[in-house]
Amino acid sequence: MAAGEASMAVALADSLFLSITPGEARGRVLLFLAVSFAPFLVLGKFIGPVIDRMPGGRRLLIVLIAALRALVMVVMVSQLDSLFLFPLAFLAMVLNKTYLVSKSAVLPSLLRDDKDLVESNARLGVTAGVVGFLAAVPAGILSTFSSKAPLVFGAGVFVLAALNALRLPKRSVTAGETQQLEIEELRQPNLLIAVSAMSLVRASVGFTFFHLAFYFADHPRVERMDLAPNGMWYQVRFHFGPQFGAVWFGIAVSLAAVGSLLGNLSAKPLKRLDRVENLLIAGLFLIGVAGLITALTSITITALLLMALVNYAAAISNMAFETIVQRDAPDANRGRALANFYTKFQLMWVAAGIIPVLLKLPGTVGFAVVSAIGFSGGVVYWLSNRQVSKGLEPTSVVAQLRKRFSRR
Repeated sequence: MAAGEASMAVALADSLFLSITPGEARGRVLLFLAVSFAPFLVLGKFIGPVIDRMPGGRRLLIVLIAALRALVMVVMVSQLDSLFLFPLAFLAMVLNKTYLVSKSAVLPSLLRDDKDLVESNARLGVTAGVVGFLAAVPAGILSTFSSKAPLVFGAGVFVLAALNALRLPKRSVTAGETQQLEIEELRQPNLLIAVSAMSLVRASVGFTFFHLAFYFADHPRVERMDLAPNGMWYQVRFHFGPQFGAVWFGIAVSLAAVGSLLGNLSAKPLKRLDRVENLLIAGLFLIGVAGLITALTSITITALLLMALVNYAAAISNMAFETIVQRDAPDANRGRALANFYTKFQLMWVAAGIIPVLLKLPGTVGFAVVSAIGFSGGVVYWLSNRQVSKGLEPTSVVAQLRKRFSRR
């Protein structure tokens, strides 16, 4: 799946996405990003519970996703210069996010010991990063012959992914209704505030991705050319300089993969921390610091580093969150719980991503938003943890700050 995703990214690097003005792209990105909400709502509310009870349900879903990804790649071959490429690309994005949810749900049922969950997720993350990088090499070579060749290559890779998914054992994620003990464990205050903190981490990832996409490709950095042959959009040319449009964004995406890879590589040593909640707090504050530095400088190198650091923070925060779930909800069905949690996280990714697409935020303002998400999330989670450690119900951050200042 990672190799197929890399092949599609290479194929789209010289497509319609980079040959129209950012303003024209913004409207279409907003439309299809908004539409992508629906599949996650259906997955979490209706399809997910049914598939959980089917023998081999999650395996079936992964097989179908891989097969659909192959089909989408095949259709893309004839649509590289058509507006229909946009819904195809965002369908591929939604399928990818759905796969990530399904993978997280099925993994616990494949492990001999639940204690291996964090390290197994880390190994999968490292493998995906390395394989994705390696797959980009042949895809890049094929793109020199034809922009359609990487799509054909990627379609074949997704077919192989579907065939390999058939080798997964037929196991249902859950055999019955949710037990009362599981409900109580998953509603513990310390777990609920961890879900909120992780949701903010995922929101920062989605916001950063789309904000940088338009930050690197705004109007001052592009020259509008003539109308395209079909008369439906303007072609543009990016200029070399301190910020070189799509090329810099491509580097940013690559650095995001590097950040995630380094985060997954550090999962095992970081897991030894006495209080894993501190790691989630550190992840949020790292996002805050990275956003603040980028807002103050607003130069290419710090914007690139922001992408890497936000994804590094997301990787270590995800490891911390899964450790908290393991520790505080030992009797919960991990597959079902993780499917619900990660569906919420993906929704936060999409919701936050819509903001920079909908609003034409100046670069500095967008980076300040990333910083605010990190710092506010870190403060709220830290204060809430202190409340829980004292045996109290976590209150709003406003109430906690008011109480602290009133004491002084």
